[in-house]
Amino acid sequence: MSRSLTIRRPDDWHVHFRDGAMMQAVVPFTAAQFARAIAMPNLVPPVTTAAEAVAYRDRILSAVPAGVKFEPLMVAYLTDGIDPAELRKGFESRAWVAAKLYPAKATTNSAHGVTDIKKIMPALAEMAKIGMPLLIHGEVTDQDVDIFDREAVFLSEILAPLVEALPDLKIVLEHATTEEAVNFVRSRPKNMGCTITAHHLAFNRNAIFQGGIRPHFYCLPVAKREKHRLALRDAATSGDPRFFLGTDSAPHLAKAKENACGCAGLFTAPAAVEAYVQVFAEEGKLDNFEAFASLNGPNFYGLPLNEERITLRPGSRFVAATIPAADQHLVPYLAGEDVRWEIV
Repeated sequence: MSRSLTIRRPDDWHVHFRDGAMMQAVVPFTAAQFARAIAMPNLVPPVTTAAEAVAYRDRILSAVPAGVKFEPLMVAYLTDGIDPAELRKGFESRAWVAAKLYPAKATTNSAHGVTDIKKIMPALAEMAKIGMPLLIHGEVTDQDVDIFDREAVFLSEILAPLVEALPDLKIVLEHATTEEAVNFVRSRPKNMGCTITAHHLAFNRNAIFQGGIRPHFYCLPVAKREKHRLALRDAATSGDPRFFLGTDSAPHLAKAKENACGCAGLFTAPAAVEAYVQVFAEEGKLDNFEAFASLNGPNFYGLPLNEERITLRPGSRFVAATIPAADQHLVPYLAGEDVRWEIV
């Protein structure tokens, strides 16, 4: 039997809250587990100004249950025409803490994303100057590149030249899915962080196709081969300060997942911490869980550590098969299953 574990309350450095009725339904799950969370800006329309970020933060806070202490951390959405001065204004006023690079049409609500990284180099240079982190969805969108190779190609063709051109730019490679990503992050002596999701630690690409197409295992970046999952587990549980928790919890209504062109994303927030700690227990690395979940992220962003503690212990908690949202329902990750840890 695994032992109990007391850690600083963790943070989620990558989560999608959406907006409106969906936001009201999903925010409480993240707020129940995490002290802070990076709120992705890929709304419709996207969050591109400091004023929009402040307004979105207020809407998120309105969905936090009474008595729950939770801080959303806002992010600017980079477009080809993003104004470097607006990025500076928002960062210095703390309207946002970072900016997000979505390659155009790489994932959900990324149509307004960057079509060519050369178009935003002035903005990235300004970010390097003021210490504003760049968060990256690291995939190319060239349809001639196999979907399972898009992260590796992005690393070699876009990210490697970028870090050479702007060595002082702080970068987070988000939701890494490959051995190549792990090796790239480990090769950088400074200014590089990396988030890893619980689901990419738990299953490989076979899960999407077991017994037929299983849309609730489909996400972007898509899960890869087993060797990549094992590399991610090694990185996440290693204690290396460059790797930290980012769920990429991405809710979609069940009807949007279960159709002929289903949406990408897993709604992992309802049992996120439990799913992560199970991996560390399986790897015999429980002593490294606090660093991954509660220390490495704040240290990278230059934010204070959380003072509140939580205790995790072996146990059994049932994850609901469906969760009401927007007059319909969501199917969460681990739906209908018992997780083997519980938060005290």
